[in-house]
Amino acid sequence: MRKPRLTPRNGLLAALDVGSSKICCFLARVDDEGRARVVGIGHHLSRGLRNGAISDMEAAEAAIRATVHAAETMAGETIAEVVVNLSGGYPASRMMGVEMAITGRAVGDGDLARALVQGHQIGDNGERHLIHTIPVGFTLDGNRAIRDPRGMYGERLGVNMHIVTAAAGTVRNLTTCIARCHLDIREIVVSPYAAGLSTLVDDERELGVTVVDMGGGTTTIAVFAEGNLVFADSIPVGGGHVTNDIARGLSTTLAHAERMKTLYGNCIPSLADERESISVPQVGEEEGGANTTVAKSILVSIIQPRLEETFELVRAHLETAGFAKTAGRRVVLTGGASQLGGVRELAQLVLDKQVRLGRPLSLPGLAESTAGPAFATAAGLIAYALQDAGPIAAGALAPTREPEGLVGRLGVWLRDNF
Repeated sequence: MRKPRLTPRNGLLAALDVGSSKICCFLARVDDEGRARVVGIGHHLSRGLRNGAISDMEAAEAAIRATVHAAETMAGETIAEVVVNLSGGYPASRMMGVEMAITGRAVGDGDLARALVQGHQIGDNGERHLIHTIPVGFTLDGNRAIRDPRGMYGERLGVNMHIVTAAAGTVRNLTTCIARCHLDIREIVVSPYAAGLSTLVDDERELGVTVVDMGGGTTTIAVFAEGNLVFADSIPVGGGHVTNDIARGLSTTLAHAERMKTLYGNCIPSLADERESISVPQVGEEEGGANTTVAKSILVSIIQPRLEETFELVRAHLETAGFAKTAGRRVVLTGGASQLGGVRELAQLVLDKQVRLGRPLSLPGLAESTAGPAFATAAGLIAYALQDAGPIAAGALAPTREPEGLVGRLGVWLRDNF
């Protein structure tokens, strides 16, 4: 099923990844063949966010402004709208079926759009904001397993849709903050969906795979099967919690805890850990003051339980939702926290699945420093804006009327068939 291409302004697409630990902006120029190349990159330490949600509007606004300005300066362009991710707001998934009469005529794009608009109206309410309406299967007069019903004849068309919603307050705070930066939001995309679009190959999406996007404040989950997103969830635990554990356990500052995690951190203990020592500056001491020396094994013993807990929560969420088997035997880890040493091996042990590390694929223009797992969501937002095949975005739809008269019906026939 085809999706209306998002026509970029001045040939540019802008992706804004608003995370708990960093904010990143990619500007990509689209050529005449619909291919994108990154021409501007900006990233900045995140401020005013906690667990993927805005906690300080002014601080978050300043960080977003600085990030977007850096990307605009590099590209030599000014942007007015962005595709933005959502990692907070406790995204929730549910399947829903919609059925409508088509009175024996051929199914057209207008029929599919009307069915998805119905799902949009049902899925949106005051407490939960509808993020995605994704068709995952069609029925025609009771015949199932139809992937694309357009051009087929029948009396009743049914659509099975995957509805993804998030807390309305979280979405409103995010949109308000971006509006205060004088930017319009073209689309909102849940983080694991975007990460999956940039890191997965076609066979993985078709056969079944779980994407685990390990961010600073949250770990988000997406399950793909038969080419579609079929489940999305979020766990309020991320790499920042590991940093906090180290700072508390070793009585050091958060900055030094992050440094030790990056330089020496590992999830899997080894025999050499007892022989390797790490100097730990103590919190509150003056610069150059007395440091404490600890064995690397102590650092590993702090990191390992938190990561084990994270993967156990991922497994529990998949089992509770009934997607443990649908997701197949494949897991793709991405996000900044997935770069910690031993994460892949630990995930294999806890989840009992084949695990690989996911990096952005097929996005020219990325420097080596911005082509790693930490930038998978930003790359996926560009891929989402570019895709011309897949789900019709709920936000891009508007209810349509049946055309009147011979000319109107002829116009619909020409649109559906050419």
